[in-house]
Amino acid sequence: MLKSWIAKGTGNSPIYPSIAPDVPFYLIGDVHGRSDLLGRLLSKLVPQHPVVLVGDYVDRGEESAGVLRQLFGRPNTYCIKGNHEDMLLSFLENPIEHGPRWLRYGGLQTLASFGIAGLTETSRGPDLEAARDALRDAMGSEMIFWLRTLPLTYVNGNVGVVHAAADPRFGLEDQKPKHLLWGHPEFGRTPRRDGMWIAHGHTIIDEPQATQGIIAVDTGAYATGKLTVAGIGNGAAEFLTMK
Repeated sequence: MLKSWIAKGTGNSPIYPSIAPDVPFYLIGDVHGRSDLLGRLLSKLVPQHPVVLVGDYVDRGEESAGVLRQLFGRPNTYCIKGNHEDMLLSFLENPIEHGPRWLRYGGLQTLASFGIAGLTETSRGPDLEAARDALRDAMGSEMIFWLRTLPLTYVNGNVGVVHAAADPRFGLEDQKPKHLLWGHPEFGRTPRRDGMWIAHGHTIIDEPQATQGIIAVDTGAYATGKLTVAGIGNGAAEFLTMK
């Protein structure tokens, strides 16, 4: 089914150049702990095409550990960092300072998926440090190093993949990390002038779309039960949503 799907369709606005990756690829939206949906979706894809994920593998959903284990070391797969991976890493560095915010944003579910219980959103002090130590042990140094070294962008032809947004005034190599991870007020409002299509997640939408130079694929898997993949080929961005 998906063998022909990656090479057809348009999905373009006439004021933007055609979508033109150097190599056709799949793009998967924010997973947020839905390892069940991710596993079913990956099984539908043609192995020879690269798979790119927009970040936010952890938090909110119940199986963050399962998601990371599916992706860690998977061949022909390119994961970029989302703001939730960034928060998890900040928690590992300084749980006292960064733990309370991360727990409010879904960190409790991530800890539970690694078998770490007994915390609440109001946990503080030694409880956070103990949870950090337990999470380090459960994840292992290799997985933590992998998360630390995830890139913030992926570029394939005239398609750039980011987690949240990109400042339309600058090329992807000149972006501030906070804009790539958390968003930018002019993203989607001010047109880019470099001919790049920007594909992203982070912001939940009812249906995936490719229009006006932007490809959006976050259909809110943890909240809606819908995880979307885009097949991005020459002149095409077509979507499949797994439920």
